[in-house]
Amino acid sequence: MSNRSPLLFFTTLSVISILLLQSPASFASYGGRDAIQALATRLDSQRFSSSVQETAAYGVLRRLLPLPAYQSSFVFKIVSKDSCGGKSCFMISNRLKSSRSGAEIIIKGTTAVDIVSGLHWYIKYSCGAHVSWDKTGGIQIASIPKPGSLPRVKDDGVMIQRPVPWNYYQNVVTSSYSYVWWNWERWENEIDWMALQGVNLPLAFTGQEAIWQKVFMNFNITAHDLDGFFGGPAFLAWARMGNLHGWGGPLSQSWMDEQLVLQKQILTRMQELGMTPVLPSFSGNVPAALSKIFPSAKITRLGDWNTVNKNPRWCCTYLLDPSDPLFIEIGRAFIHQQFKEYGDVTDIYSCDTFNENSPPTDDPEYINSLGAAVYQAMSAGDKYAVWLMQGWLFYSDSAFWKQPQMEALLHSVPFGKMIVLDLFAEAKPIWESSSQFYDTPYVWCMLHNFGGNIEMYGILDSIASGPVDARVSKNSTMVLIWIFIQLAVTLTSLFIGIEQNPVVYELMSEMAFRKEKVKILEWLKTYARRRYGKAVPEIEAAWNILYHTVYNCTDGIADHNTDFIVKFPDWDPSVNPRHIISKQDELHTLFGGGRYLFQQQRSSDFPEAHLWYSNHDTVKALQLFLEGGDIVNGSLTYRYDLVDLTRQVLSKISNEEYTNAILAFRKKDISALKHHSRRFLGLIKDIDVLLASDDNFLLGTWLETSKALASNPIDSKLNEWNARTQVTMWYDTTAALQSKLHDYANKFWSGLLEDYYLPRASTFFGHLINSLEKNEQFKMVDWRVEWIALSNKWQAGSKLYPVKAQGDALSIARGLYEKYLRN
Repeated sequence: MSNRSPLLFFTTLSVISILLLQSPASFASYGGRDAIQALATRLDSQRFSSSVQETAAYGVLRRLLPLPAYQSSFVFKIVSKDSCGGKSCFMISNRLKSSRSGAEIIIKGTTAVDIVSGLHWYIKYSCGAHVSWDKTGGIQIASIPKPGSLPRVKDDGVMIQRPVPWNYYQNVVTSSYSYVWWNWERWENEIDWMALQGVNLPLAFTGQEAIWQKVFMNFNITAHDLDGFFGGPAFLAWARMGNLHGWGGPLSQSWMDEQLVLQKQILTRMQELGMTPVLPSFSGNVPAALSKIFPSAKITRLGDWNTVNKNPRWCCTYLLDPSDPLFIEIGRAFIHQQFKEYGDVTDIYSCDTFNENSPPTDDPEYINSLGAAVYQAMSAGDKYAVWLMQGWLFYSDSAFWKQPQMEALLHSVPFGKMIVLDLFAEAKPIWESSSQFYDTPYVWCMLHNFGGNIEMYGILDSIASGPVDARVSKNSTMVLIWIFIQLAVTLTSLFIGIEQNPVVYELMSEMAFRKEKVKILEWLKTYARRRYGKAVPEIEAAWNILYHTVYNCTDGIADHNTDFIVKFPDWDPSVNPRHIISKQDELHTLFGGGRYLFQQQRSSDFPEAHLWYSNHDTVKALQLFLEGGDIVNGSLTYRYDLVDLTRQVLSKISNEEYTNAILAFRKKDISALKHHSRRFLGLIKDIDVLLASDDNFLLGTWLETSKALASNPIDSKLNEWNARTQVTMWYDTTAALQSKLHDYANKFWSGLLEDYYLPRASTFFGHLINSLEKNEQFKMVDWRVEWIALSNKWQAGSKLYPVKAQGDALSIARGLYEKYLRN
């Protein structure tokens, strides 16, 4: 397949909890169960010493509860799996009152991660505390009693076993949507968060360009050749996957060197906490120069990936066929170089050679040989290697991947040496229709956000039951549960993937320690009390509504915010837009991530934003949130949720105003068009003011952290262009054609609304009004030319935006409720 969708290489986010289930007889008969057990045993043997891990756990405690007396209130101890019934676990117990030490609580665990998970469990369920990303309100620890008064656990204490040994985290594009501008301080916070959530198998993709540079230069590829191969900082994920090359670059040497240093810090801390990092491996993506140096090598030029005019400067990357002997050479060299830089830190490697890149033939024997070659390259570098592969291709390209082809690929490596990620299992599980991936170990994944967008969305019922259903199903081969966070709206600042919808990620992470399904209404009540530090009946009632609306999306459409403020339709409203929608847009539409979502409420030619609930109900939830606001107004977690909920409600109102404006245009009603367009533009301005009242919805943070990571003015300018471009046009344009991926990573951020989305909508409506006043056809090309020129100027701009909130969120939200929602 030549045209490849960004959906398949996800521009989105997710935390991944990985669970290892009871293996069925069919799985065991192939040695898969033994292979996984052998892997777990080997990884256990490689962990840092108990003393190092205990010290690392105390480090997390110190950063979480800075008051020095808390350090002596807890005792941490590493124990063997035998102490936990043969599984990974944590145990929480009381210190004997006769003890002379100041310790009150003892937490034991099989690794530092398990100890820290136990700490999190204790402060949640014994102290009523709450841990969230800083960008979603941060931690709420006011409910934790002072040292010396910590609540005792009941009876003989608590022991929580992991239903499965691993909890996996991240997606291959989280590195660009969420982590791209992170420094070590932010990474340290994230690794702490991972440990508190029980993550012990995180993806570790930072710094790999420096590794690739050393490898390719040993194959006579020059630094100049690599300038056109690596993408810019904010687009590295897609350059790594072979979607594009050179876009946003060139990548500076200082960036590569500093990212490699950062990766070593990341890996060291992960290991200190007892985590097993997942490293990248070779998928076949190579620089163009390799085909000249090795003219006999089987190197294929891939098709265009979302450029507007197939510009070879960015598109049509080069893929080395896995069957070529050079593939194994390069694959071995890459893993050996990682060994040289990092040491022996893992046996699990991520590789996605066939994602959105169908083999040239559907012959099962040929597909089997390709898969075997990919694994051979991996195992040539590490004889214990296990291949971790995204299973999205089986869903996205189901016309190609029928049973014979799936089995051929999945069975191309020794059983237990491949683990498949069932990426969209909370909505479209493949394990159910593929006989548990034909006895191949797999990961139950939550694919929650497709572009780092800010949108309240989730399927809580599926998260609360899906992993358990998969684990206890007949002949289950589920090895892992994965919360897949593609987005994050706040790195060192804002990330596109992970840092949104904290309720979804807390529940998903907790499923790594749950053997039974969670009763959501009961869980949400305790969640709300923990998150805000006290019980507020009105807010608990609001969460009941949100559970049945925003967090109950059962239409099977993946979330990708299509509200018209941030995902402005690029169409001529006077004609049927189906005439201008490309096949690429249709694919996006199919999966809920594209330019339009056509529903049938009006007519088949009218764009509709994704709406799976009644906005009238969420208005009631907002009213309840406002009524309880005076009680918890000082809470940062409340402020974040209030701003997000108000934004959610008003953004749906803005969709109605847009629709009414377009209907007025079609009726040639100039007065109504002006009225509804003014209302739409007014909502953009008002939402911008609302977002400005919370630190977590600011464009300035994203931009300033991009510049802070630069070592010189040239890199600073390049980084800022990358940051501005990714959240707007994303990819290339011409003078009259917007990027096919424009608004894919859209954000509701103050500053972006006022200076980017507002001028765009104003320009568009201005052209509509002008066409009616002059009784002329709407000039689509003229509008595009004007807007693209404005966008290019903004992307290249250097205007400074605030990094601190302004205004009182509660009073602003109340004012907007009165202005737009009061009946």
